[in-house]
Amino acid sequence: MSILITGGAGFIGSHLIERLLGEGDESIVCLDDFNRFYSPAVKRANIIPFVNDPRVTVVEETFCDAPAMRRLFDEQSISRVVHLGAYAGVRPSVADPMIYEQTNVGGTLSLLEAARGHPVERFLLISSSTVYGRNAAVPFVEDAPLGPPMSPYGASKRAAELFGQMYHELHHVPVVCLRPFSVYGPRLRPDLALSIWTEAIEAGRPVPLFGDGTMRRDFTHVSDLCGGLLAALRRPGVVGETVNLGHAEPIAIRDVIDTLARAVGKPAKIDRLPEMPGDMPITCADLTKARRLLGYQPQVPFDDGVCEFVAWFRSQQRNVP
Repeated sequence: MSILITGGAGFIGSHLIERLLGEGDESIVCLDDFNRFYSPAVKRANIIPFVNDPRVTVVEETFCDAPAMRRLFDEQSISRVVHLGAYAGVRPSVADPMIYEQTNVGGTLSLLEAARGHPVERFLLISSSTVYGRNAAVPFVEDAPLGPPMSPYGASKRAAELFGQMYHELHHVPVVCLRPFSVYGPRLRPDLALSIWTEAIEAGRPVPLFGDGTMRRDFTHVSDLCGGLLAALRRPGVVGETVNLGHAEPIAIRDVIDTLARAVGKPAKIDRLPEMPGDMPITCADLTKARRLLGYQPQVPFDDGVCEFVAWFRSQQRNVP
């Protein structure tokens, strides 16, 4: 029996696979299509620590291919699923919404169908804090009313959740919906703000800042998120639930840039740009449910996590030919 990790070569997926390997001897299927949303070479570098581990099978395939997913579930005896794979990002989704619908909704549906035909013990559907939408009450509580999505990305993740909840009710697929908040840490995607800002500060270039810097984000270290995912994979009493995985301490973007500048040891030159459509003014996780159901408690302070991230970023820069 195997655990399927979709998006397994990505930032979060590769960390989760390493955690699983460090804690047990379970067979793992790392599914990734190594698409060009960002450099495939980055994703191939992410899997170097485990690509030759006999407990890991790397499958280069898209989860949008429903017949391929049905075969995969049967051939690899999939017993649990962590569906991390997705097209991510608010701003890219505004520019190209179709791929978000096709991947995040259609791809999720193909996996749910495979799980319906090949019953599994647990199906973690990884959603996003963007599903809370416009004017949601802060902090964000899982069972409170949601606002209208502010981006195609948020809408696609909300639609994926609805399909997951429906498959749980109608077909008894053991779905758990998890909503991560602004995950960061080593191996962070190069297209995300912390990567872009760190590179700019290191190089002495202006840091692009959309809006006035008062927008706040609930940054969550990848190790804390992985702990929450593992608990959701293993704990009883969570099937059918939707649970936040955040840090519950939103930070203003201008303060994030200041923290990065201190860690880098160089001043940040700000390039002020107009606010971008689709960006939520604040994200903030209520963790009451996560603590109760998962025993979840984030451990990594933001300043410590940023210092670790900057050290990793510099190590990668040194390794570039």
